[in-house]
Amino acid sequence: MSQDKFDLSKVHQCFEKCLTGEDDVFIDGYLEAFKELYKFFSLMGTVFGFVSSDVKEKVEILEKLRQHPEHGVEFETVRKMMDYERGANLLDKKDYVSGCRTLLRLHRGLDFIYVFLKRLGELETADARTNGICQTAYNETLAQFHPWLIRKGANVAMYALPNRDQLLERVCREPSEAIRMLPEMLNVARQVYDRTQDLYTQFDMHGLP
Repeated sequence: MSQDKFDLSKVHQCFEKCLTGEDDVFIDGYLEAFKELYKFFSLMGTVFGFVSSDVKEKVEILEKLRQHPEHGVEFETVRKMMDYERGANLLDKKDYVSGCRTLLRLHRGLDFIYVFLKRLGELETADARTNGICQTAYNETLAQFHPWLIRKGANVAMYALPNRDQLLERVCREPSEAIRMLPEMLNVARQVYDRTQDLYTQFDMHGLP
């Protein structure tokens, strides 16, 4: 099996690392999980082009902030990052790329990924079509943050999605194993999403432009 295939178990392990602190989310595990999710979108080709390029860019921005020689420690967790950027008045600084704003884009993407994979796991037959569930997942989540042109292009591209098992064969190392462990991974991903959502609510940052 190609090492470049999507590894669901790795996503699960990385998201678990995010939850080691109470009421907080560790950013290193979050970024590692998204690197693996990026493989999923890349292996689907142009269908998910509207997501994959954005994910890659946002992960690189956050990694750069995390590796900063002076301030990298401030980006260890989501709460620390929010405290730091707000306290240092960085959220409105013109020449600064905000970690909070960048993570918010990934956070919204995780909502889409969660809903899509959850519905993929609920498909009962190998030849069940995936385009409908993908369009619905997108329209319920990410679409509300995208302009009309991107929404239109994304929905058209999704018509090309294959059936359930063809999709899993294309992206996963072990499709049958992926289906088996999908509920467990989704459970952890949901905890990460909910905890991050709570932090954005506490800090009143859902509306960051």
